Amino acid sequence: MGGARNEGDPLPSIRNLAKELRISVTTTKRAYEELERGGFIDTVAGKGCFVAFQNKAFIREQKMRFIEDKLNAAINEARMIGLSPGEMKAMLDLLYEGEK
Repeated sequence: MGGARNEGDPLPSIRNLAKELRISVTTTKRAYEELERGGFIDTVAGKGCFVAFQNKAFIREQKMRFIEDKLNAAINEARMIGLSPGEMKAMLDLLYEGEK
């Protein structure tokens, strides 16, 4: 089962995956439904579930929104302790450079 999957790859059936993971079929079905709602998998009647073809620009936009939300939360925290925008930028630069 494990490992990376590529766009268009078939996924295990709900029953097989539930059996392999030793979890309920209902839980597995719910997970597949969530993945489909999120656009990560496609279900083809009578054929099964497949890894969806991803729109790279859409995924980037989603990630950027996630980052913006986190940065807004950090800015709110910084304001509460009186951290200036300059201090915040310096902190971000240090953290960003430290990850290389």
